[in-house]
Amino acid sequence: MRQVAVYMALAALLGGCTTANPVRVTRFHLNQPIERGAVAVLPAPGGDPTSLEFQLYARPVGAALSAQGFSTAAAGPYEAVVAIARESRPVGVAQKPVSIGIGGGSFGGGFGGGGSIGFGVGKARQREVYVTQLSVQLRRLPQRDIVWEGRAITEADTRAQAAQPQATADKLARALFTGFPGQSGRTITVP
Repeated sequence: MRQVAVYMALAALLGGCTTANPVRVTRFHLNQPIERGAVAVLPAPGGDPTSLEFQLYARPVGAALSAQGFSTAAAGPYEAVVAIARESRPVGVAQKPVSIGIGGGSFGGGFGGGGSIGFGVGKARQREVYVTQLSVQLRRLPQRDIVWEGRAITEADTRAQAAQPQATADKLARALFTGFPGQSGRTITVP
């Protein structure tokens, strides 16, 4: 009985680890103080500033910069250039969604016998995750010198609430600017 309780606790703990969806964050800077000021949030070259996807990420990036003492504006001494990459990829082993077993037996005259057969029904499916990366470069104008840059990456099961684009955008932006400017060149994990 005690072993069952230990196995159940271990399964719950491992299940919690897979749903936590931590964010891996790496940042680089010049190891010099970054004076706060107005910052325009812009898409990376080739991006559309009016696209819904860009706007989905631009708002949380602007909010995270505001929390660090910057103010978002159409123009200023800084621009934050935002790039987004999101893809799905399969994980684990493909399994049939349903397994059916058929069995039978004969009991008579003190003898017993039985047999069974099992087979999968349905199309084999692999679990999929979304891998999302948010990259931001903070550039000082007018020369557009990069004074800080960072990237945040997370993955979440495609069926999970954490995989929803808005939840992902908020989480990545918050993690990317946690402890701004951060230690240059070091990768950290933010829950």
